[in-house]
Amino acid sequence: MRGTIFDIKEFSIHDGPGGRITVFLKGCPLRCMWCHNPEGLACRPQLLYKDNLCTRCGKCRERCNHEECQPFGRCVHACENGCLSIAGEEVSCEALAERLLQNRDILAKMGGGVTISGGEPMLQSGFVCGLAERLAGMHLAIQTSGYAEPDIYRKVISRFNYVMQDIKLADTRQHLRYTGVGNEKILENIDYLKKSGREAVLRVPLIPGITDTEENLMQIADIAGDFPVELLPYNSLAGAKYSMLGMEYLLSAEKNRQEDFTKYFKNAKMR
Repeated sequence: MRGTIFDIKEFSIHDGPGGRITVFLKGCPLRCMWCHNPEGLACRPQLLYKDNLCTRCGKCRERCNHEECQPFGRCVHACENGCLSIAGEEVSCEALAERLLQNRDILAKMGGGVTISGGEPMLQSGFVCGLAERLAGMHLAIQTSGYAEPDIYRKVISRFNYVMQDIKLADTRQHLRYTGVGNEKILENIDYLKKSGREAVLRVPLIPGITDTEENLMQIADIAGDFPVELLPYNSLAGAKYSMLGMEYLLSAEKNRQEDFTKYFKNAKMR
């Protein structure tokens, strides 16, 4: 089984309990206006171009024999300034598991393990399940939007010790407006997660004027009930990578409002 990833972040402390290695998978069915990982949206590898480093020498346009360069018509290795790179690589379950297992002992001593993130891991459910099986014995966590068919969602989370489940907007029309999809599947999967007995947390990104409104937070609080909630401050640097991918950052936000959003929830923490 093979999958496509775009990053591996070593020894993260914000992606689940303890110190962790986080694997980011490419591909996402949502198009959240505030997404801070635009290189994780498309399923295929993409070219990242840093215009500020380019001297217009034209060396990258010369023909090369590097297999990874052929889809882009440029040689990513030719630039001495490093203005070109590829976001995304195809890997096998076996090779990735072997790499991650090398850190098993030190991660265990840190009370952590491996986290699978994205993009949206559910889009590569077969790969994710295969990888989880090969990492048996390690503490495994997953970050997900929850946008998946219920049978896929249940199959995937059954392989994980800890689930970080996003909930962005309670109103399905607002969810469709700002993410490109409705939230019916997400709410159904959240209801299952709450009843599953699996260790988990609901995560709310606080996007100024969109998700951090009193109406939305109160509605999410009703959905969460006594379930643990984590509030994620808006990443003001979220739009930096869009131009490198030839994409437009659609969200225009001034700054995150520093309010005590935990007042809406019974069991919440601010990251």
